Amino acid sequence: MIIQKTVQEYINLGYSYYIKNNDIKVKPFLKWAGGKGQMISEIEKYYPFANTTINKYAEPFVGGGAVLFDILNKYNLKEVYISDINSELINTYNIIRDNIDSIIDILSVIQLEFTSIDIDNRKAYYIKKRERFNELKLDNNKDINIEKAALMIYLNKTCFNGLYRVNKNRKFNVPMGHYKNPKICDEENLRAVSDKLKNVTIVCEDYHKSDDFIDQNTFVYFDPPYRPLTTTSSFTAYTENEFNDKEQIDLSSYINRLHKKGAKILVSNSDPKNININDTFFDDIYASYFIKRVNATRMINSNGQSRGKIKELLISNFLI
Repeated sequence: MIIQKTVQEYINLGYSYYIKNNDIKVKPFLKWAGGKGQMISEIEKYYPFANTTINKYAEPFVGGGAVLFDILNKYNLKEVYISDINSELINTYNIIRDNIDSIIDILSVIQLEFTSIDIDNRKAYYIKKRERFNELKLDNNKDINIEKAALMIYLNKTCFNGLYRVNKNRKFNVPMGHYKNPKICDEENLRAVSDKLKNVTIVCEDYHKSDDFIDQNTFVYFDPPYRPLTTTSSFTAYTENEFNDKEQIDLSSYINRLHKKGAKILVSNSDPKNININDTFFDDIYASYFIKRVNATRMINSNGQSRGKIKELLISNFLI
C-alpha cells in the first residue's frame, strides 16, 4: 500500500525545495523585450526539480524574470542566483527586495501625478522624468538608487513597447508610449515580488560570474540576447555592450564547461532557419545537445505588420 506523506513530513525529510509553493503568485514587474511569459508552457517542461538532487536555480541573463518568477511561484529551492549586466535592471531588483516601502512611496506619487495630467500634456512630464533618470544613471552615488529604481519602473510602464534602449552616451532614449491608464505602482505584486526575492542572490555581472554558484545540483536557464534573424531586427542595446556571433560562441563554450560539472542546462535563442533554412549556426555550436524548435510570437523585422508565429530554439543537455 502507498502511504501519502504530508507536506510537513516532506519538509522534515529535507525535501522542501520541490514542494509546490502555494503563496501569492507573482509576475514580472517590468515589461522586457524578448520576455518569456508566452513560452512558459514549453519551458516548464524542462524544470528538473522533481528530481530531489536538483535544488538550486541560476539565471545569468535574468531580464524581466518571467521564468524566474514562475519557478519561485512553484518551488521552494535551496538557493537561487540571478544576474544581468544591465546595472539599472539589477539595481531595481535589489531595491524591490531590500527597500520595498520606499520605492512604493515614490511610485505612488508618480502614479498620482502622471494620471492626473491631461493625456495631451503627459509627454512633457515623461521627458522630465526620463532626463532625471539619465542624470541619476550617470551618477554613481548609491544614495539615489531608490529614486533611480522607481524611475526605471515608471519609464518601463509608460515608454514605447516597454523597451529598454540606450544610446552611445549610455542615456535611455525610448519615447513615450500611448497608454491611457498605465499601472505604474502595482503595490500588491511589488510586495509579493519583494518577498519572493528575499533569499535570492542578485548580482550585476556577466554570465561568467555564475561559475562559482553552479554545480551538479543546479538547473541553469540561459536567455541571452537573441541572434538577430535579419539586419533590421537587430536589437542588442539593453546595455552598452554588443552580443554578436563571437559572444554566442563564447557562451556555448561556457555552457560546455557547466555541462562537465553536471549541471542541468536550458538555453533559449532565435532559430536562423526562420529566414535561411541553410543557416546552421546554433545546430553547429550546440551539436552535442538536444535542440527543440518551438512556436513563438515575435517581431521578425522593423515592420509592425510582421509580428507572427515563428520558431525559436530550446537547447538542453538533457531529454524531457
